[in-house]
Amino acid sequence: MANVIGLVGRTVAEVERDLILETLRHCLGNRTRAAAVLGISIRTLRNKLNDYAAAGVAVTRPETEPERANSGLRIAS
Repeated sequence: MANVIGLVGRTVAEVERDLILETLRHCLGNRTRAAAVLGISIRTLRNKLNDYAAAGVAVTRPETEPERANSGLRIAS
């Protein structure tokens, strides 16, 4: 039997939130991968994370690729 001791007394919403956040940590913040592991759409994951953040839960924002000052592209003159 699965370990249910940590689940007893908790709401489904709390368990779902913790599962989503732990899966996101496991996927190193990769939301697309976390959604795939959880079997939900990226939109559903994003909406849930936005709801958690609005409720005051610490949710890490996805890292964006830093802008490159010089991308190596040159324009011929």
